[in-house]
Amino acid sequence: QVQLVESGGGLVQAGGSLRLSCSASGTSAIIFRLNVMGWYRQAPGKRRELVATITLPGNTDYADSVKGRFTISRDNAKKTVYLQMNSLKPEDTAVYYCKMGINDEYWGQGTQVTVSS
Repeated sequence: QVQLVESGGGLVQAGGSLRLSCSASGTSAIIFRLNVMGWYRQAPGKRRELVATITLPGNTDYADSVKGRFTISRDNAKKTVYLQMNSLKPEDTAVYYCKMGINDEYWGQGTQVTVSS
């Protein structure tokens, strides 16, 4: 059974940085590297939204709201995907989730990011 565990969330002041990690278990490194990995977030009272994705060749895509501030990367040998978040804003406050694959089958439990003004 695939499990995804996020870490790295916390409380940070506006303008600060955080680095989120999402580690996968229950799958091989080969299977992991074949899957697109994504970061999503859900703020209170709002729908979950896509933040960033990274594919097998390393192609990345970002929500307009985070372009130029966030960077997604992956280490396939470690079966881990990262989200480097710089120049954080209060509106980035949310629970951040990682997802493996294109379906909605494999999600992490989420990590809270709170940005104070």
